[in-house]
Amino acid sequence: MSSKIQNISILGLGVIGGSIAKALKNGSGNFNIAAFDRPEVLSKAKDEKIIDTILSNFEEAIKSDLIFLCLPLEKNIEIFKQLSPQLNEDTIITDVSGVKLIFKKEWDKLNSKGIYIGGHPMTGKEVGGYDNSDPLLFENSVYIVTEDLALEKYSSFREVIELLGANILHIPPKQHDVIAASVSHLPQLLSVALVNTASLKTDNYNFLDLAAGGFRDMTRIASSNFTIWEAVISKNQNQILTAIEKFTFEIDKIEKWIYDGNFDQLKTYFASAAESRDEIPKNTKGFLTPVHDIFIFVKDEPGVISKISTKLFEANINIKDIELLKIREGSGGTFRLSFESKEIAEQAKTILGDVGFRFSN
Repeated sequence: MSSKIQNISILGLGVIGGSIAKALKNGSGNFNIAAFDRPEVLSKAKDEKIIDTILSNFEEAIKSDLIFLCLPLEKNIEIFKQLSPQLNEDTIITDVSGVKLIFKKEWDKLNSKGIYIGGHPMTGKEVGGYDNSDPLLFENSVYIVTEDLALEKYSSFREVIELLGANILHIPPKQHDVIAASVSHLPQLLSVALVNTASLKTDNYNFLDLAAGGFRDMTRIASSNFTIWEAVISKNQNQILTAIEKFTFEIDKIEKWIYDGNFDQLKTYFASAAESRDEIPKNTKGFLTPVHDIFIFVKDEPGVISKISTKLFEANINIKDIELLKIREGSGGTFRLSFESKEIAEQAKTILGDVGFRFSN
């Protein structure tokens, strides 16, 4: 790797920070990775040789070529404001927070010799902490950055992100927050509202006893921790309120059509939503560079997953992602296997079909 970046500091070794450290240590780059977190987390990461240096305080990160801020949003902003004026020339500071404009506004107030690149990896897990970090967390995911990394001065940062296995997408800070309000922050609030709306009980029934399947899928994110969301909602308040107003406008239309019995309009509305939903990429963790899927039925018997992976390994085919979609105890389940191209997916399908596996759409 020709990049001048050698020393990287990661402030916060949770799911994102820990996964960055693990991915870089497992990759082809030769980095010295320092980290700041709770002593027990740092000790474990050092013992596992995921980090090389323990930082006793976050100010020591100043010596690095690249600083990742991977702490909760409010803490990231606090440290960002303290470290940025102290940066050396060409030192890069970046964050992984889900709100971006607040950082750009703070950066514009600061007198810094360094470089700021906002970041937002579009991946994660429902459970946090270093123990749940994963070197493959970023594989095939979208990594949003606020600067155009095609420019030469950002090339070293681009190489680091590509080593994570992520696909880079440039979105300026304000546009990022507008989009995030509609596709992330509003859905979170709607999920919470939907659960609370349906959480009704009578003497004979608990409504949620019947809320399985689709309702559970729609409201999975309602279990999110408010301590994480409080700062996000606060820092992106205006964009979220705009998204809520737009949603309220749509709900008002639906209410009127139902009240008026205007089912022709509702039919058109449903069709429009179905058409728009089909435009959402089905095969990525974000919305860039799709991978290609096959859906395979697997019997509930020992060694069957090994059989699949062995056959594809023998053909030098790499599985980019695998997910269990459905399962029936004693019978089997449907797996989604993802590949980097349509041609490879078809090749994998032929190979596995020849040894007796069945497929579904």
